[in-house]
Amino acid sequence: MRLNFRAMENYGNGGAEIKAATANRVELIQMLFDGLIDNFNMAKGHIEHKNIAEKGRALQRASRILVSLKGALDFEKGGELAVNLNELYAYVIRRIIHINAQNDLEALAEVHSLMGEIRDAWRELPSLIPANLLHTRH
Repeated sequence: MRLNFRAMENYGNGGAEIKAATANRVELIQMLFDGLIDNFNMAKGHIEHKNIAEKGRALQRASRILVSLKGALDFEKGGELAVNLNELYAYVIRRIIHINAQNDLEALAEVHSLMGEIRDAWRELPSLIPANLLHTRH
């Protein structure tokens, strides 16, 4: 599954690589969102401590995760929801560019909140899907 490799590459944590190799699609998406939020948190700390190089690396990882999330969208099955998520992810990537250039903590809080809401929705998803469908790999 192409998403497995992207998840492992972009999450950037050795333990996450092992989890990604055995995770189902929903778990992989959840891991990507966890990595995204972790990188936003790291970027915030780096901005506050004026560690510009590390801030840039955290935001770059966040952008790569968003590109992976965009790549995982299924426009045929996802319809309008997939289109809306694609537009949201593109918006967040644009905001990350702004955050990186301006060290804008307010904009960072905005995208952190937006993506936190989506992450929370993905956390709820397993309770809404029958177990036999959740663990089917494609």
